[in-house]
Order: sequence, then C-alpha cells, then structure tokens
Amino acid sequence: MVVKKIAVLGVGAIGGTIGGCLTMAGYDVTLIDQWPENVETMKAKGLRISGTHGEHQIPVKAIHLTEVSPANAEYDIAFVCTKSYDTRWAASFIAPYVKADGAVVSAQNSINDPVIAPIVGYNRALACILNLGSGMYEPAHVVRTNEPEAMTVTLGELHCRISPRLRELGEIMSSVGKTKLTTNTWGERWAKLAVNCMVNPMAGITGISSAEVRRNEATRGLIIKAAAEAVRVATAMGVEVEPINGIPAHAYLEADSGEGLEYVETELGHAAGERGEGLPSLLQDLKKGRRTEIDYLNGYVVEKGNRAGINTPVNGALAATVRRIEGEKLTPDLANLEMLDSYL
Repeated sequence: MVVKKIAVLGVGAIGGTIGGCLTMAGYDVTLIDQWPENVETMKAKGLRISGTHGEHQIPVKAIHLTEVSPANAEYDIAFVCTKSYDTRWAASFIAPYVKADGAVVSAQNSINDPVIAPIVGYNRALACILNLGSGMYEPAHVVRTNEPEAMTVTLGELHCRISPRLRELGEIMSSVGKTKLTTNTWGERWAKLAVNCMVNPMAGITGISSAEVRRNEATRGLIIKAAAEAVRVATAMGVEVEPINGIPAHAYLEADSGEGLEYVETELGHAAGERGEGLPSLLQDLKKGRRTEIDYLNGYVVEKGNRAGINTPVNGALAATVRRIEGEKLTPDLANLEMLDSYL
C-alpha cells in the first residue's frame, strides 16, 4: 500500500488535533505553522494532546513556512487549518506542493471552499466540517474538550457525490474521531456555520464557555434567533440545512416565531452536555489579543443575507458587538450583553 504524505497548514487547536492524531495513527504527516515558538517547541519536545481524549506526547515532524520549499515535498493531502482571513494566502501557498491528483481540504470555520477551489483547482478541493472541541493556550499543547464518542468529522465533495477519494479520506480521518461522509456538503457547511454564529460571538461577548452559552437564559434566546436567521439565508440560497446541534433546522425557525421554543431550549441543553466546558475559538482569540473571524461567521451571514434580501438583525448585532470588543480591547463579560442590546 502506498503511504499517503499529508500536510497540515496551520497548527493551532484544530490543526494540532488533526496532525497529532494522524501522526499517532502512523501516517506520514508534516505540520507547517507560522508561529515560530510553536514549531520550535514541537521540534524539541513533540506535540502534546491532553483533555477528554487522554494524555499524549507525540513526536511530530514540524516545519516553519520558510522550510516548506527547501523540503521539496509533494503531498497527497493538505489540510488548511488557518483562520478564515488567512485562507487565500494559505491556499496559494500550499497549492504548488500538492500532487496534481491530490486533495486540499478546508478544515476551518466559515465556508471557505469557494475561495480555495479556484486557487487549487476544483478537482482538488474537499470540505471537512468539524464538530471538534479543542483549544491551544500554549505552544505545542492542544486540549481536547468534546466527548470521544461524539460525531467529530464530516467530509464532503463540493459536487456532493461520494467518491473513492472521499471514502479513503474518511478512513484516514477516523483516527481523529467518529467520521461520516455526506452528500449534502453545503447543508453541512451551513449547519456548522450556524453553530459558530450562535456560540462563538456570544462566548466572545460574555466570556462564558460553549456549553454555558447554550444553557444560560440570557444568551440562549438570542443564539436561537441567530441560527434562525442563518437558516433563512441558506434556504434562500437553495441550501437544505442539516440539523444544527442535532436539532432540525426548521425547528429554529419555529422557535423564533414562538412555536416549539421549549423543545429547542431543551435540546440545546443536551448539546451543552456533549460539548464540555471548552472555550470556542473566537473567545480564545480575544483572550490572546488576536484578530477574530467574526466577519467570516456572523458577518458572512449578514453579507449573504443582504444579497438574498433577508434581514439578519441578530447576526448583525452580534458582529457589531464583537468588532467593538475586539477594537477597544474590552474584556469579555456578561455585562457586555447591555452593549449587544444597544445594537438590536
């Protein structure tokens, strides 16, 4: 059997989880990152993965961006795990190092496949939708927070058919977590985007965990409305949205109109139990003083909503509040809900 050469570009919480798990499974993996201390620590000590999936110290192959060209490698699979605002340069950077019949896989927040595909070639682009709770708070150390038995990875072709290479990638990614293949790639993408639009900004505004955002009465009603807006926008674009947090997409629309609200609230509570108390990436970014992905989450829904003639006031307010917290270097806190109210 030919051993696949795999690259992971962007070794934060997601890239570290994917790269570390695939390395442990025996795959030939190269971790590529732009954070010098992260790379040097991985070179010297390996990559540590701790949390709900056990304690692992993994010897890994890690290189700096500047070392990719001298390595002169050709990869069969390249995972793009950068922030969404880095997608264009990341895809352009890795494309020459991926084989003509290889695959470039977007394992990111937001819907970046339409950006990556024209750069790397539509025949080489694949989608990876993750239900993966993890964080990176120090170099070369990933903390996993989601339940090990939960569905973790969904893979799809952009044309939404199940191909032999998708099946092969599914086998590979089963080393990261429970994996499924989809014939509704865009419906899965929008479902994950809706989750990100619910949890990421609200955690960034309030400072509370992914689980608590779903449980807290002060936040739960608004995140249901944010999801409902995302469903309306996606539906207007011809997308059939898959279940969001395990809840049928139409249930959010009904809850937003006052019907079946208790059902959605109860199910969100169950979902909170599966997620653990991890901090979503946007809150992690604010705590680190980094740029957030808000323009590619709620901002993306607002942009697409404007084009489709769909009003998205809650997503707009969430985006505006996060931008203010980010710009003014404010501390995430429940008191910031008053600021959010001012935008509604």
